[in-house]
Amino acid sequence: MLRRHLLALGGVTLAGQPVKHLGELLELPSAAPGPVPLPSRIFQVHVVKVRDLTQRLRDLSRAHGSDPEVSSAAVVWAQRLLGVPGAEPVTRALQVAVAELQVHAGWAGFDAGLYERAMYHYARASELATQAGDAYLQALALGCAGLATVEHGHPGDGLRMLQCAQVKAWDIPTGDKRTVEVGVSTRAAVEACGLADSATALELLGEREAADRALGKSRQLWTPGRTDPSGDLDQVGARLQLARGRLDTAEQYATASVRRWEGISNQRSRTNADISLATVHVRAGERDGLQLAHSAITKVTKLSSVRARQQYLAPLTVALEARPGSDAKQLAQMTRQVIAIT
Repeated sequence: MLRRHLLALGGVTLAGQPVKHLGELLELPSAAPGPVPLPSRIFQVHVVKVRDLTQRLRDLSRAHGSDPEVSSAAVVWAQRLLGVPGAEPVTRALQVAVAELQVHAGWAGFDAGLYERAMYHYARASELATQAGDAYLQALALGCAGLATVEHGHPGDGLRMLQCAQVKAWDIPTGDKRTVEVGVSTRAAVEACGLADSATALELLGEREAADRALGKSRQLWTPGRTDPSGDLDQVGARLQLARGRLDTAEQYATASVRRWEGISNQRSRTNADISLATVHVRAGERDGLQLAHSAITKVTKLSSVRARQQYLAPLTVALEARPGSDAKQLAQMTRQVIAIT
């Protein structure tokens, strides 16, 4: 049936309509083909395929924002491979690779404002990492879940998850160099990010001194290098100081955050940094504030990131509405329209 249908389509492509001797177009079944059969045994090539897919999804997310539907579909395919027999080292490596993909799918859900989806993927990642005995992924999944929980309005529970992640980070082997520059300990990076996110939770809980201590300790433990694809402790500092109204200090952090992402193909993080800097300048009444705001808002429209629109743009909207002048009001209206996009 499909062969006859494609022959008829060949005539349409040539003549613009069905050709008599090539047949007539047929009505295809409405249901898509069933699942692709699994391999009879897994090998290292399957591990590499999952790792490569995860990296490509990460790259796309950093450039354009997350796509939770695609990431979740990738997880469904990868999870099926876990039921296929293979040598023990390959099976363990596949568990680790699928756990990494689950973490990415969790972040995709988080970035899209889908809290329950994010937490499901983080839970599955944690379970797989525990089965494989991978302390790094255990700590990473807990830390990501903690941050999502903090931003979802539960800073107390989020803080506890983040603290568990920091303790688990101590079990990461010192030779583990995943996600950071050569010569830098992954353990230090994971613990530092957990402390920085804990500072956000502590601030929301009204523990300002504890928040300052957590952020200070995180900066002592680790400074992201130019080739590190993630990690922005300055962004955390900028948002904390901005919330306290300390605009001079917030400006220093925000400027450092913008510089952090210059020349790095991570438009999502760069846009978030631009929003923070614009918010500081608008609140301070700087002459370039509206220009920075317009640029940042425009960049957000090019990302499929609900988090960037709702979590980062909201303070900028408030700052624009408080600033006198019709231009500021128009930008505030523009920002609210962008925030409303789902």
